[in-house]
Amino acid sequence: MNSYKRWCIDSLNQALESRRVISILGARQCGKTTLARQFLNQQSEYNIIYRTLDDLTLLQAAIDDPKSFLQTSADTLIIDEIQKAPLLLSSIKQIVDENNRAGQFLLTGSADIRHLPQASESLAGRIKNLHLRTLVMGEINGNPPNFLQIIFNRNFPTRISGCDKRKILQLAFNGGYPEPLLLKNARDRKDWFRDYVNTLIYKDLSDIVNIRRTSTLKEMVKILMAWSSKFIDIPDLCGKLSISRATFDSYLNVLESLYLFERVPAWCKTDYNRVGRKDKLFASDTGLMAALLNWNFEEVLLDSDRSGKIVETLVFHELVVQCELYGAEIYHYRDRENREIDFIIESEDGKIACIEVKSGSVVSKSDFRHMEWFHNNIAQDREVIMIILYSGENIIFFSENLICLPTLILGI
Repeated sequence: MNSYKRWCIDSLNQALESRRVISILGARQCGKTTLARQFLNQQSEYNIIYRTLDDLTLLQAAIDDPKSFLQTSADTLIIDEIQKAPLLLSSIKQIVDENNRAGQFLLTGSADIRHLPQASESLAGRIKNLHLRTLVMGEINGNPPNFLQIIFNRNFPTRISGCDKRKILQLAFNGGYPEPLLLKNARDRKDWFRDYVNTLIYKDLSDIVNIRRTSTLKEMVKILMAWSSKFIDIPDLCGKLSISRATFDSYLNVLESLYLFERVPAWCKTDYNRVGRKDKLFASDTGLMAALLNWNFEEVLLDSDRSGKIVETLVFHELVVQCELYGAEIYHYRDRENREIDFIIESEDGKIACIEVKSGSVVSKSDFRHMEWFHNNIAQDREVIMIILYSGENIIFFSENLICLPTLILGI
């Protein structure tokens, strides 16, 4: 299997030098174990022990006697799939409270251990959590995360060859899970994604919560995939599923804990009374989204609604990974006059990038009007760059701050 250099490896190495416990969290099969093993292979001068709780014998030992399971001579103990034995966290807390040496434990989890009902200890102040998502374009291409530096430093290339709608949609349909990227046949990839979700719902879900209506949860996954890039409308979604608000909230929390969906909060850094407050919901991987919705590539290519939805989801995935690496925040904007901006990125030094996503290749100056309104009425004296990502090859300047960029710039 291809070995990709993950962008967060530097963050992992830095955390191991300063924090007692490090946790790599992310969806199953996104590459957490591979990343942990890469770290293991690179640190030959250290005594590192790797234990996976997918091994039933090791899992039973961890459950029966957590303290003995954790007692090793290792400089670093790697525990894979920690969500299978969350009671280990209390014993880990006792160990690192007695010895504050950095890098004692490296944990990986396919469910967010911070929200597990069985976990009585959060390890707050002792743990560094790293979110590993599925592969992004730059990781697949072997390039560093350059996009935020490019736009905030205004260091644009002149052209990006090969960027067209078909290319972008193919990247979206492939998704970022490492294993299905190796599958050449679209039918095989679709089967992989469906088997993946069935395993999550009917097997892995039992590690974190007891869900009796698994068929409803599976239907909810499909409906929410179709909802990706839209505002969360809970009454409408509850009606489609015939469930209560409390059940919907509970199930959505579970699906977020499994890293199937993410939210983008609304920009609320203003007292402007017409600004909306709803989060936008996104599928965590576009390949999974396309497979579960049983989308046909050629049909989506000609359907502006579906192609727009999956391309915006792809762009979200690319942006959120780069934002986390650079400490930037990501939001969306919508007000009661129906002015919308797909993404607003705020850097640590207060610079703002407004980003609109178009799946097509035709852009006009009027497409910037909502971003210009935001700049003039909300951002005002702050430095703002306004960008449209599109499926063309050329970098087009409508003015110094109104710039049209090929979507593939996210991965160069």
